[in-house]
Amino acid sequence: MKTNDHQHTSDQTMRALLQRSHRGPKDLILTSGRRRPIPGPGEYLIRVGAAGVNFADVMQTRGTYGGGPQAPYVAGFEAAGEIVGIGPDVETPLQVGTHVIGAGPGAFAQYMALPAAGALPVPSGWTDAEALGMVLNWATALAALKPLGEIKPGDAVLVHAAAGGVGQAAVRLARHYGARVIATASPAKHDAVRALGADEVLDSARPDLAEEITRLAGGVDLVLESVGQATFKASLSVAKPFIGRVVVFGAASGDATLTTHDLVFTHQVQVKGLHIGALASAAPSIYRSLLTEIGVLIAHGVYPPGTPHVHPLGDGPAVLQELEAGQTHGKHGLDPWR
Repeated sequence: MKTNDHQHTSDQTMRALLQRSHRGPKDLILTSGRRRPIPGPGEYLIRVGAAGVNFADVMQTRGTYGGGPQAPYVAGFEAAGEIVGIGPDVETPLQVGTHVIGAGPGAFAQYMALPAAGALPVPSGWTDAEALGMVLNWATALAALKPLGEIKPGDAVLVHAAAGGVGQAAVRLARHYGARVIATASPAKHDAVRALGADEVLDSARPDLAEEITRLAGGVDLVLESVGQATFKASLSVAKPFIGRVVVFGAASGDATLTTHDLVFTHQVQVKGLHIGALASAAPSIYRSLLTEIGVLIAHGVYPPGTPHVHPLGDGPAVLQELEAGQTHGKHGLDPWR
């Protein structure tokens, strides 16, 4: 039986986006008969107000995300919404009715079981959509710049994919911490990146990228590397020998390789890997300090409410295809109620 978008689901079922294979976003389908989750130990049940779209979602649809779910599964892993239920064993739970932002499986749905440990209250006066990115994009950018990147005033920082969710946060933060920012993005996105405060914006596809960065900066102290194959060689060659840090947290253009020979004889740089979910579980004290710092940044107006492009849930497959093709800029979200 086909249901239209405006038909109310029963109390036990909900609308959700279901990934049916590992053949990419085109196999993501809208279903209205999915059973509502029940919050397990350490989980909140939230009524999702807005779900965040991330490049990791694209990787999951292709089965290339490390430790990702096996199809079929409810897609998405970032959501903001209202707590409507509390599972057992939640330490110091927030009250039912509180709006929170967090990450966990099954975010592209009207209801989601959200791990309580990593959930943060949505800042006062912000909508659910405005909070998207807080625990993923902003925490990733902050981790890459501070605990891993060891940013200090006067550093030259190279931010790849600067028009994306993490990239935009990184440009703002690097400027806030007193760094000079060189950003890369495709030409259509340059004005948006300049508006965030980047000192220089370059086309990531230019063949002389490394030479141009070296001409502008003479070498960089810190590189935020999320593009992979297309930029990795340039990232390694522009980082200052021995003191330059390259923080790797993605490979949107495909994997790049680095050998021990490279590190000893060609690029004597510090290469650091980052996955924000792994950081949260393996180094919880560092992760908690990031969340505390984000609270301070919000209080000081350095981190403003987000302005994501929010689409109806059914548009999710198309949005993921555009993200995969590099045709989006800024943060995107889905509203499961429309």
